[in-house]
Amino acid sequence: MTQNWIEIRKLTFRRGNRAILDSLDIDIHKGKITAILGPSGCGKTTLLRLIGSQLRPTDGSIRVDGTDITQLQRKALFKLREQMGMLFQSGALFTDLSVYENVAFPLRLHTQLSESMIRDLVLMKLHAVGLRGARDLMPAELSGGMARRAALARAIILDPQLIMYDEPFVGQDPIFAGVLRDLIKRINDAMGCTCIIVSHDIAETLAISDYIYVLANGRIIGRGTPDAVRNSDDPWLRQFLQGLPDGPVPFHYPAPEYLLDLRLGEG
Repeated sequence: MTQNWIEIRKLTFRRGNRAILDSLDIDIHKGKITAILGPSGCGKTTLLRLIGSQLRPTDGSIRVDGTDITQLQRKALFKLREQMGMLFQSGALFTDLSVYENVAFPLRLHTQLSESMIRDLVLMKLHAVGLRGARDLMPAELSGGMARRAALARAIILDPQLIMYDEPFVGQDPIFAGVLRDLIKRINDAMGCTCIIVSHDIAETLAISDYIYVLANGRIIGRGTPDAVRNSDDPWLRQFLQGLPDGPVPFHYPAPEYLLDLRLGEG
């Protein structure tokens, strides 16, 4: 029996002539926290959208629980998505619904549960993220950290087998980043679910991940356990982990030579 809940093979995604992701092979282990690290713009969020099938790959396969999702029809794909929870970078709460109704929304959409059962489940998930007392607030009344926690409660309300976190620590103060890090780990341990964290926050992500992939320029430049990645001598990994401006990963987007570009503009 395979230990991988997701198997990605030769995955390529292009926009025009540019390869955002180029022939990736990735295994996401069941019940583990796998991190996808890399600089901004390297294709991390695009990878999550491909796994969720919001985007279609140019080439390659994505097998989720043994099924190649690139071949699924709409109805089967929606059924599979019920097993997936997503914490969007922005939180993506419905602005005209209360915290309670935001969290209840997936239950109303995908189940036939009674209102009393929905209430119990919503309060359980809100309690888990520390927001049971904020259930009647509107999203506009929440701080950024509270909104992220409400979005997390919504992401786990269906007890999904897979939870994907898109930059969960970005813009968070050190206290809430630590709280969220511990929440992600506790949820993983309690639910036994498979987690993917996309992030460029090295310290918080390495602290809770079981396995790491590092992307740059659309390719995997490193992989391994947190200790293996942290102690690597590879110049690509060293540049990213130490935040060095000079190294194999370029700072500038591909462009003509600078002085030549200026002269061309004069004409």
